[in-house]
Amino acid sequence: MTPSANKPKVPNLLSLQRMVEQQFVEHFKTAPDFLVSSPGRINLIGEHTDYNNGFVLPAAIDKQMNIAVSKRQDDELHFVAADFKDSYTGSVQKLAKSSKQWPDYINGVLKELQNKGYRLSGMNLVVNSNIPAGGGLSSSAALECCVVYAMNEIYGLGLSKLEMVKIAQSAENNFVGLNCGIMDMFASMFGKKDQAILLDCRSLKYEYIPLELHQYSILLMDTRVKHSLASGEYNVRREQCEMGVRALRKIYPQVLSLRDANRAMIEYTLKDTVPDLVYTRCKYVVEENLRLQVGCEALRRNDLVAFGKKMFASHIGLSKLYDVSCPELDFLVELAREEHAILGARMMGGGFGGSTINLIRKPFINEVVERMGKSYKNRFGQEPLAHICNISDGTQVTSAF
Repeated sequence: MTPSANKPKVPNLLSLQRMVEQQFVEHFKTAPDFLVSSPGRINLIGEHTDYNNGFVLPAAIDKQMNIAVSKRQDDELHFVAADFKDSYTGSVQKLAKSSKQWPDYINGVLKELQNKGYRLSGMNLVVNSNIPAGGGLSSSAALECCVVYAMNEIYGLGLSKLEMVKIAQSAENNFVGLNCGIMDMFASMFGKKDQAILLDCRSLKYEYIPLELHQYSILLMDTRVKHSLASGEYNVRREQCEMGVRALRKIYPQVLSLRDANRAMIEYTLKDTVPDLVYTRCKYVVEENLRLQVGCEALRRNDLVAFGKKMFASHIGLSKLYDVSCPELDFLVELAREEHAILGARMMGGGFGGSTINLIRKPFINEVVERMGKSYKNRFGQEPLAHICNISDGTQVTSAF
């Protein structure tokens, strides 16, 4: 079993772009105005810290969302999800949530633009993707970034990349109903080939950090456990963090978010004043911010061994303190600990399923994937899906007609 053998055959980026154009022409009998591509993302370390105004270290990857889109002269919306063989029709004047869910990410962006005073007409749109859905790679953020970028081009709105990121985030918060932070959209929009993004989620200052992997690769192991976060535990975690902040502010009014807290505040103030679950959630966030900063120093000196140790430590915190892992994710990380070729591994994304991210020596990829896949199948009855990721550029127009 190799990374290419145990996953579905998917088109590469160039063929996906050609395909989405062809699908648009076949469906709407005319050429689109624009093709836009937006990447999925990985996060090397710094999970669930973004909505706590902390630090994250994401990177855009060569798994992409692609849309072909054109403006209509009426108010009608016609969307086609080529991967799902599904379609949606609606009106730009009556944007509403759909039982199909996937149109909500598009309509949410349109709604946010309307709320900012932009007048939009109807549109025709086709979307396809090779981002593994449910694998924790933020396919939803990629779609939102595609749509807002396309609207900016079609209507000449003059929005900056950061303004587009904020609109995409608001769409997910307000329309979809997932109270996520800004990281996913920021990484998708600002991604840069062979660079990670050290993002301060409070100030939104960022810097690119070279990912000098050399003989190493980024391997994702998808548990094939799908998660749905919008109505569940993700929002609960955010509420628990906010409860901790409110408790801290009674003594430390300068604490506006967990970004402002330190270990002493958590251990000597919060521990005895809030429920245990609130304490452990806040403890994890504060420690994860510290881990990320130490991890970035390791990357700056190209010490991948030290960085890998921080990845393993991050997973322990996510699993034991923040409680967003699952048996399948924990099992894959424990298998990774036993592999000499893997420097670090942890669950990635919102949790409750999805993928682990592994830093692995290139010559051993196939045998490690084979070994881990067999153990996983013996335990859970199916093989995980393996994906090798390369770091790519962010959202962009790929063709204009």
